[in-house]
Amino acid sequence: MLQIKILGPGCPNCHKVEENARSAAINMGVQAEFTKVSDYQEIQKYQILGTPGLVINEKVVCAGRIPEESEIMSWLADAQLAAV
Repeated sequence: MLQIKILGPGCPNCHKVEENARSAAINMGVQAEFTKVSDYQEIQKYQILGTPGLVINEKVVCAGRIPEESEIMSWLADAQLAAV
């Protein structure tokens, strides 16, 4: 099971990143656990310059923008291969 974290204060952009990530996981049939990280000190641990951020299996894959669902699908596929 993949671990997916959405980093951000809970703004509309953060919600859109989560929506796109959930949709990508569902469309790929990927089992994933989603966690929202809104604590500023926790977000700083990932060393991103802007939110929203997307982390898959503790690897920052995107920060400061809303990725397309197709981009997220490729990151999920890469994470699945790395987990094998």
